[in-house]
Amino acid sequence: MMKVLVVDDDAGLRLSLSQSLNLSKKFETTEAVDGLDAVEKTRKENFDVVLLDVDMPRLNGLEALKLIKENNPGQIVIIMTAFATIDHAVLAVKDGAYNYLSKPVQTDELMALIDKALQAQSLISRAAASAPVLHENGKKFVGGTQQMQKVFHIIHRLSKVDTPVLIRGPSGTGKELVAKAIHFNSARKDGKFVAINCSAIPENLFESELFGHEKGSFTGADLKKIGKFQFAEGGTLFLDEVGDLPPVMQVKLLRVLQEKVFTPVGSLREIPTNVRILAATNRPLEEMNAKGTFREDLFYRLNVIPIFLPSLAERKEDLDNLIHYFIKKFNLQHGKKIAQVSQEALRVLKKYGWPGNIRELENVIEHMFIMENSQILTMSSLPEAILAATGTILAIGRDGNWSEDDSTDDNEQVSAASESEDGEEPVAFDPSVGTALDFNLQKESFEKEFIIKALKTFKGRINQTALHANIPKKTLLRKIEKYGIHAKDYSGT
Repeated sequence: MMKVLVVDDDAGLRLSLSQSLNLSKKFETTEAVDGLDAVEKTRKENFDVVLLDVDMPRLNGLEALKLIKENNPGQIVIIMTAFATIDHAVLAVKDGAYNYLSKPVQTDELMALIDKALQAQSLISRAAASAPVLHENGKKFVGGTQQMQKVFHIIHRLSKVDTPVLIRGPSGTGKELVAKAIHFNSARKDGKFVAINCSAIPENLFESELFGHEKGSFTGADLKKIGKFQFAEGGTLFLDEVGDLPPVMQVKLLRVLQEKVFTPVGSLREIPTNVRILAATNRPLEEMNAKGTFREDLFYRLNVIPIFLPSLAERKEDLDNLIHYFIKKFNLQHGKKIAQVSQEALRVLKKYGWPGNIRELENVIEHMFIMENSQILTMSSLPEAILAATGTILAIGRDGNWSEDDSTDDNEQVSAASESEDGEEPVAFDPSVGTALDFNLQKESFEKEFIIKALKTFKGRINQTALHANIPKKTLLRKIEKYGIHAKDYSGT
């Protein structure tokens, strides 16, 4: 149940709002009689949402907002205002309030706004996984999974301004997610967020895609079309892989940024635009400037506020927190109650280089969720590609569970492969293939066991097994034939 603080000097309004929220059974409310009372309560207790009136004695809403945000930059505050103080409410939004409602407050409208505010805040929580680093006026602001308040601070700063932001980092680090967090927490939150991948559009169609075209302006232009700039009017346009912009389009984009107008293909009229530009790239734009493949003037226009997202390999100390975050996410998504990752599996995950960054980690954890039958993500649910890349060989112990063969790393002993409590040594390899210490035999035994387990999980469905078990379909079919496995045998298990 979410906790809401209702702040108003009108006792009747406080009671009415509290009763409406409590009746929904989604919220638990606390009341504050004025701004000073609200500040004191938010310092003693955490609230999901604060509903804050503007005109109050002792400390008004605008003053209370600043103090509340100083104490907790991530606090969601919704301003309630009479028509006479609407300008103050707009100012409050610029100072960090999520949005405002005019009195008398309608319950349905309030519920919808709270839902949107919570969704916007969850985007910041997800963006925190990318550990954004903001460089501003020579200062460096670092966010991370263990420093949520600093992440809120970064997003809050960027959301208050309307200047372009350039988000940089390797593929898979969450650049679009950070862009969405900025948009949905900014004054443009009610406008559209339009994303376009600059590397996926043919060069001859780029201008039409961005600016639109008139009917008959070129071969195939049978209808008039509006471009992304016009579609995103009043909102945010996210240019992903902006380093792949063709030279001609770099010139045209620069003109839009400078003059705030564009011309559709085949038209003579200029159309004004009110769109915020957020851009992202994994390419070395400074080197491209030197080579003349990316315009220096466009770079400086986009690079007003740069954010850097480090690769996962650069911050493996965050793996524990990231894995915990994804376990929580997939528990909700898949209706499971996974508690944690086993220490053996975690050691393997920390050995891996993560070329696909956070996106790859998320996929691997979801794969483990699907394959795992217990309440702990174990070695047996790790994708084969991760095991191969880390040089990990699995062995079956006397308890029938897979564990890491301690021969894979001379300097590291895995607890599940160490001596058991009763003093017996675990079996080092699968007895079903004899007692010869033969790598190929053990590898084939694991492959067969893994494929059978995957087929059981997905009821013998080849496509689903290939997709979720991270095995190319052709490889899966070849292995099924090699080991004499019949997928239909598992359709009812």
